[in-house]
Amino acid sequence: MMLKTTISPIFSSFTGKPRTSRLIFKAFSVVVEDTPPSVRRNASTNLTTLHQGPPTSAYVHLPFCRKRCHYCDFPILALGSSSSSTRPGNVYEEGKEDDPRIVNYVNLLVREIKATRTGFDTNPKLETVFFGGGTPSLVPPKLVSLVLETLSLNFGLSSDVEISMEMDPGTFSAQKLKELMDLGVNRVSLGVQAFQDELLKACGRAHGVSEVYEAIGFVKECGVENWSMDLISSLPHQTLEMWEESLRLAIESKPNHVSVYDLQVEQGTKFGNVYTPGQSPLPSETQSADFYKTASLMLRGAGYEHYEVSSYSKDGFKCKHNLIYWKNKPFYAFGLGSASYLGGLRFSRPRKLKEYTNYVADLENGAVNWCGNGSVDLKEVATDIVMLSFRTSKGLELKEFGEAFGSEVVKSICKVYEPYVESGHIDCLDDMRREVTSDEFKTLVANGEVKIEDHVRYLRLKDPDGFLLSNELISLAFGVIELSCL
Repeated sequence: MMLKTTISPIFSSFTGKPRTSRLIFKAFSVVVEDTPPSVRRNASTNLTTLHQGPPTSAYVHLPFCRKRCHYCDFPILALGSSSSSTRPGNVYEEGKEDDPRIVNYVNLLVREIKATRTGFDTNPKLETVFFGGGTPSLVPPKLVSLVLETLSLNFGLSSDVEISMEMDPGTFSAQKLKELMDLGVNRVSLGVQAFQDELLKACGRAHGVSEVYEAIGFVKECGVENWSMDLISSLPHQTLEMWEESLRLAIESKPNHVSVYDLQVEQGTKFGNVYTPGQSPLPSETQSADFYKTASLMLRGAGYEHYEVSSYSKDGFKCKHNLIYWKNKPFYAFGLGSASYLGGLRFSRPRKLKEYTNYVADLENGAVNWCGNGSVDLKEVATDIVMLSFRTSKGLELKEFGEAFGSEVVKSICKVYEPYVESGHIDCLDDMRREVTSDEFKTLVANGEVKIEDHVRYLRLKDPDGFLLSNELISLAFGVIELSCL
């Protein structure tokens, strides 16, 4: 499941960085028109060259929805209720034609994949594929098969490839799910969002609670071993009791993975036209923080590891695709509005279908160069690593960071974090991931003769209080990096 612009953690935006984008699951996205600045000093460490290798992951955007939800500002194509693809029970009727809008888009998507040339000396097989949207489960399996076949022909698929698909209740049947599984889809991200009909209706969701339970039943009936559930907090009129109920019912459904997002009200959406963040019927910032803390407490108490700010998993079920983003590794992206990261270049495709169609034609004609040449601005790389690392339970690995960007940058970051280590918002861990006390940390920061990274291996945000201060804490590191001599 991909991180959403309008359904994101409380700390979804950062000073001096582009907005987060759902289409690359929490990694940020910008349309790049010029070649990035060159590296300002020689760097041969893994962190500064990680982006240069060939990708092993691909994100594929399938933008179709039955209708646009009230919080949604994603690039989607609303099909309405007349499309045969929106009626899961009828999709397989003899003679039923596929929606031409879906057919035409998938053909365009296939053209983009075929026209993609990366220039890498070697091209390893894809290890993860993520179908996001929109509501990918609206797409007929035979068209999903066409996309997978094209990916396989162009890049190859590893024998144990993780193929994830976002699916909404009411958009698929057990038969359709089985067909998708036969194609290789082995991870399902179920967009439940809430277990209260009144909240689902208030959000403009196209499904109700009865369809939620029906979809969960299909997932279990078909034997999907790896599945995730999405929930949204801080919805209009949502109470803490409602949120606790949704979390409890999610836990009782026994998904292997749960993603929890905090509603962000975006301009241009229906919610953006009628609601003001922090004002009733939306919860206050304090209430939103309580929602986040409650999710952390209940899900961790149920045996889920809080391995990323919005993500909880049972042992062995972390989303492999999303981990590519957190590690700042390169990835392909295909489809309307999607954003890729190749050769140090982040590139977003157009969000409107006409412009995207023109983009694909330009790509086929060789008029588009969206793969970077490996040149990067070290400050950009450093800020990327800080932002992405602090989203995870592992945190920022100081030794690697120091080797890449210098011990002085590490010391300066640690110095600005000293008060937050003392207040308990930031954890310090040694090589064995044992805690370094705040007094020990303070002594190390004050000692100009030692490399802090030789004694403190990791800095990570405390769960949940540190995560809730993420904006402020990450911005402090950005300020240090901006003033550095990188």
